[in-house]
Amino acid sequence: MSRVTARRRMRRISPTGEIQRPDTLAVEEPLEIRIDGQSLTVTMRTPGNDIDLVHGFLLSEAMIGSAADIVAARYCAGTDDQGHNTYNVLDVTLRTPVPVPTRAFPTTGACGLCGKTALDDVRTRTRFPLPNDGPAVDTRVLAAMPDSLRDRQSVFDATGGLHAAGLFTADGTALAVREDIGRHNAVDKVIGWALRENRVPAHDLVLIVSGRASFELVQKAVMAGIPMLGAVSAPSSLAVDLAADAGLTLVGFLRGDTMNVYSTPERIRTEPGRSALMA
Repeated sequence: MSRVTARRRMRRISPTGEIQRPDTLAVEEPLEIRIDGQSLTVTMRTPGNDIDLVHGFLLSEAMIGSAADIVAARYCAGTDDQGHNTYNVLDVTLRTPVPVPTRAFPTTGACGLCGKTALDDVRTRTRFPLPNDGPAVDTRVLAAMPDSLRDRQSVFDATGGLHAAGLFTADGTALAVREDIGRHNAVDKVIGWALRENRVPAHDLVLIVSGRASFELVQKAVMAGIPMLGAVSAPSSLAVDLAADAGLTLVGFLRGDTMNVYSTPERIRTEPGRSALMA
């Protein structure tokens, strides 16, 4: 199996001078996903947890609803210049064959869909509508989750170049953390883990991501029935619109003891005595 890090030489320039030395980098390689031998998509990812990635991706695209929908997922033979298997082509056999879409995957901010069309698409495709209640999470517990996520980023420690996603219980217990060069891949990997562990719909879990909250990440959370998404950085406008439309609690700028709650704040328990200020 490919390693998740690689060494490359570089020149480091600083006020004290220049040095040349090897640097540790995150590996980025293509993964082609095939359905019954037919190519579905190619995603650039960090090798590792590819089976989880495929489960999460196919769930997000409404092509499966449970782990039982996948009969087999096998790496196809493919070799590099040295004759080693690259493990970069994964062929999935579905229990019930489905037409392979011809449009590009995944949906991104550059896909050309208008906001209304995108919102309607997610609403009609999800098999797991979010409950009105869901987990109630204390602000102190929620605020500690990004640090807990960061503590489990072993490859980031070595490279400084990976995103992370984690699934947590309402009391702050980390159940699964995955890293990847692509934030959407990291989310697919933890959702795929949940699917294979029979935790989907994940109505009792919280998804935490290390970067920003895009429409695509909110979409994946909604498709998996995850009622709360917390991001260290900012959300996009369409991400907030989708979260509000689906009843997902979206939290951005989750840093230290501060956070911005953009939608469905009822699931956030504030500390006793803390008052709300309205501008």
